[in-house]
Amino acid sequence: MDKIKLTISKKDWLYIIIIGAFFGFSLSLLLYVLNDEFKKSSTIIFSTLTAINISFFSFILISLSNEYILPKVKDKFWYLISFIFSFFSGFLGFSSSFYIGFLYEVAIVKFIYAYWFYFSLVIGLVTFLVGLILHHFISMKHRNEYISKEILETKIKALENELNPHFLFNALNSISELIYIDKQRAEKATLDLSKFLRNAINKDSLVSIQSELDMVKTYLQIENIRFEDNIKLDIKLQENIDFILVPKFSIQLLVENAIKHGYNQKQLKINILINSDKIMVSNDGKLSKTISFGTGLSNLSRRLVLLNIGKLKHKIEDFKMVFIIDFKE
Repeated sequence: MDKIKLTISKKDWLYIIIIGAFFGFSLSLLLYVLNDEFKKSSTIIFSTLTAINISFFSFILISLSNEYILPKVKDKFWYLISFIFSFFSGFLGFSSSFYIGFLYEVAIVKFIYAYWFYFSLVIGLVTFLVGLILHHFISMKHRNEYISKEILETKIKALENELNPHFLFNALNSISELIYIDKQRAEKATLDLSKFLRNAINKDSLVSIQSELDMVKTYLQIENIRFEDNIKLDIKLQENIDFILVPKFSIQLLVENAIKHGYNQKQLKINILINSDKIMVSNDGKLSKTISFGTGLSNLSRRLVLLNIGKLKHKIEDFKMVFIIDFKE
């Protein structure tokens, strides 16, 4: 597992802002109680400025730590460095507020003038403790996200491993028969199968549209050995869809399903229409009265959801069976 950086997300910054506001409120309340003379707006202004400065120094020090320091030191020093920076966030935040208040002769500064250094130390210690809590919170959050990602990838890989075992057996049988009939074509089919398997072991779960279509064409060339070139493919692409990523074997699986359930001993034509919001795979073969998702279609449907791509739908249109990958908006 890579080193877990103390990455501060927008949501994490919301927590820091809330903590900063709490500092401001607590400091105002403390000074309010300590001396009646300063129960005025200067107390609130100074405390708010302190909260803002603490958040500012937290941002600067955390950014420096993440980008330039932690990646260059051993893991065992991470906690020490993080906690030192947490202390200085509070110390520098209060000290800078005191200095600004001193320059502009803010009334409350007169009250804390003799004790400003001790106030800075106390605030630094408080931010040290808060930093300790935030450190564990953010580290735990990223660790949980990492574990969730690992579990998700494991599920996806397990689903991918369910695919195409029977295709491989059929392809090898077809090639073995072809060796005695047409050695040159058998050699080409072997190369096609090698290409298909090379793409199949690609670790990427998401591939480009063009890469997936190359897989489909290779797959069909191998299948047409058994079907004597009676399966035809027509692909229509909308322009500028190269940015779209789809699950590996998604279109191929729909083409395989069309052959399995649509082929009727005659020529089968499979149409693939791809645009920016969906992929449609239809065929002019047999129509199924009832459509149930077997292993392949269920597998694809689950991968589309797990990979946050979209949903798998189906319909009958113009006496053709149509399967649709509807991309998530």
